[in-house]
Amino acid sequence: MSEVIIREARPEDAERLLEIYAYYVENTAISFEYDVPALSEFQERIKNTLKHYPYLVIEREGRIQGYAYAGALGERAAYSRSCELSVYLDRSARRCGLGRQLYRALEDRLKEMGILNMYACIAYPDKEDEYLNSNSADFHTHLGFTRVGKFHKCGFKFGRWYNIVWMEKIIGRHEE
Repeated sequence: MSEVIIREARPEDAERLLEIYAYYVENTAISFEYDVPALSEFQERIKNTLKHYPYLVIEREGRIQGYAYAGALGERAAYSRSCELSVYLDRSARRCGLGRQLYRALEDRLKEMGILNMYACIAYPDKEDEYLNSNSADFHTHLGFTRVGKFHKCGFKFGRWYNIVWMEKIIGRHEE
């Protein structure tokens, strides 16, 4: 079995992370971005995230296979115990447990920060097509997330309308 390492992302990882992300931008409706960001912009995204939240990469055999990060759920102070998550895996690294390991490590770090609620905003099709299926929502369900909302036809990409679903996982105790 090959060695798996999970570590904090660094700006110099941006080229490999962007390579992973570009596939999703160019070939899927998983990301609602139309254009792959420039490397410098992607480096800034990493730096900005790391100022307040964890941004993790997973390596297998010395090569980054995916990444996950958290970000603010909202700008107001009352959201400070909640966050939104994103995860992207290299196409060759899907369905082999790396995403689960990455999310568990991210969840552990968020608990240490005092985060109580994790949310995922996931593109979701009315009907599966070549650009989008329900795998991401299914993955999150498998990890203990529950669906808490659906926005209908709110994203337009590849000449088609797509929905988003919001999924939630409570990871801490809410004291009154």
